[in-house]
Amino acid sequence: MAAVAQNSAFVKALAENPTLKSIPSQFTFATDSRGSQSDSLPIIDFSLLTSPDPDQRCRVLADLDSACREWGFFILVNHGIPEKLLKAIIAASLEFFELPEEEKRRYEAKSASDPIKSGSGSLINTANQRVHLWRDFVKSYVHPEFNCPTEPQTLRETLHEFSGKTRPVFRKLMQAIGENLGLEQGFVDEALKLDSCFQLYAANYYPPCPEPDQAIGIPAHTDHGLLTFLIHNGVAGLQIQHNGEWFDTFSPQNAILVNNADHLEILSNGRYKSVRHRAVVNTEATRISVVMANGAAPEAVVAPAPPLVEKDGRPFYRPMKFIEYVETMLSNRLLGKSNLDCIKIQDE
Repeated sequence: MAAVAQNSAFVKALAENPTLKSIPSQFTFATDSRGSQSDSLPIIDFSLLTSPDPDQRCRVLADLDSACREWGFFILVNHGIPEKLLKAIIAASLEFFELPEEEKRRYEAKSASDPIKSGSGSLINTANQRVHLWRDFVKSYVHPEFNCPTEPQTLRETLHEFSGKTRPVFRKLMQAIGENLGLEQGFVDEALKLDSCFQLYAANYYPPCPEPDQAIGIPAHTDHGLLTFLIHNGVAGLQIQHNGEWFDTFSPQNAILVNNADHLEILSNGRYKSVRHRAVVNTEATRISVVMANGAAPEAVVAPAPPLVEKDGRPFYRPMKFIEYVETMLSNRLLGKSNLDCIKIQDE
């Protein structure tokens, strides 16, 4: 079985081998993948952020603040992105994974700064052993400069439309978050240069796994950026950590899962925590997730907002150029909060 894995760069081909009965040893990542069921993830009605009724708008702002403080994850509904487009980006991403391996290998990452990357994820565990993740992926920087694989042709057009539709949703959420943090109107847009906001598209392919308790799709980690948007093909697999416990997440059709990311924690000087989450696998169905990571402009220096620093008496994080943080994180084989920990200012 190890020979099968060695001859294939992609987990999809390995999983489709009819002789596969157990996972090769290099995929072994022992973890308790069980999560408690939770129906209590906050639901945010995006349409109410522009409601002419001040009471409605005040309530949704309070709900958003509570979601960002207490869970760091919420389900976004009535966001205005057509369901047809959400289905189309899932379908176009699947088309990429179904390309011949030689086509996908064109985008194998040579450095963290490559604007397009594809392959099978891997990490280094604490025993300094290379452990492969049970997923294939494709990633591309889509804003402020648009990059996309040339094949399949449907992906370029669909991804361009999808990134364009998600940006105003992201910016409206950030304006509301700035308001909740007590920042002056326009501060977030100006400080983070959101006209040139960074967007990273990532699609993950998790095929059925014969031993799901012995493998992992993506281990516990936090995201770079401000807010991460996630949609999927209806197969569960995302778990989030809340109060020290792991919870399975479920989202209704046409909704977007949104989570706090590292730079929102930095900007808020720790008020809104970046949340650890992971992807688990199953024996029965392929899971496809599509992520749009939304951040500051690549050249923007992200630091705690000065009015919040003044309230707290000191900053809790060092400033850092956004793109430097992203590329440091993408090149780091130890997944987790190591980057965020590196720029935290410890108590003296």
